[in-house]
Amino acid sequence: MDDHPAFRLGIATLIETQPDMTLVGEAGSGPEAIEVYRRTKPDIVLMDLRLPGMSGVEAIMILQKEFPESKIIVLTTYDTDEDIYRALQAGAKSYLIKDTPKEGIVTMIRDVYAGIQSLPVNIAEKLQKRRERDSLSQREIETLQLLAKGKSNKEIANALGISEATVKTHLQNLFLKLGVHDRVSAVIYAIRHGIVHLE
Repeated sequence: MDDHPAFRLGIATLIETQPDMTLVGEAGSGPEAIEVYRRTKPDIVLMDLRLPGMSGVEAIMILQKEFPESKIIVLTTYDTDEDIYRALQAGAKSYLIKDTPKEGIVTMIRDVYAGIQSLPVNIAEKLQKRRERDSLSQREIETLQLLAKGKSNKEIANALGISEATVKTHLQNLFLKLGVHDRVSAVIYAIRHGIVHLE
C-alpha cells in the first residue's frame, strides 16, 4: 500500500519473482488499502506511512481492529523514533525503511508470515530511545504542531479553544518532556524525531 506507482511496481515485481509469494492487491491510499484488504484478506501487508486520505498508522489501526490477525509490515521513508513507535503501537509487526535491500524485504515478509516479530537493529535502537522518552499528551502534540507552524501563544489558544495560560502550561510540560528550553528547540526536536511533520 503505497502512493508512488513506480515504487509499488518494484515491490510487486519483487514479490512476483518469489516462488512462495503471490501479489493479491495494491492500493494507493489509506481508504483503498482497507478496501483491498477486506476484499483479498492477504497474509501480509506492506504499508507506507504517508498515504493520501488517511495515514498509514490510521489504516493499520483500522485493520488491526477489524482483522486482529492481520500482519502488517511498514515500508516507508520515515525513520524517526516517533514514527516507528506509533506504527508498532498501532499493530505493525515490523518496520522497514525503503532503502532496505530486496533480500531484507523478502526475508522480513517470510519472518512475519512465520510469526517471527523482529526489527532491523537500527529500528530497534530508535524504538528503544523513544520508549525512554516521556509520551506527550494529545493536547501537547496539538500545541507542538501549531508551534511548528509559527503560531503565537494567543493563536494556539484560539485554535485549541483554551486560555493562553493553559498554552503556557502545555509548553512548559513539552519543554520538560523533550529536554529543551525554548520554542525553537522544541520544534527542531519534534521534527527531527518525527513527532510533527512539515508538509
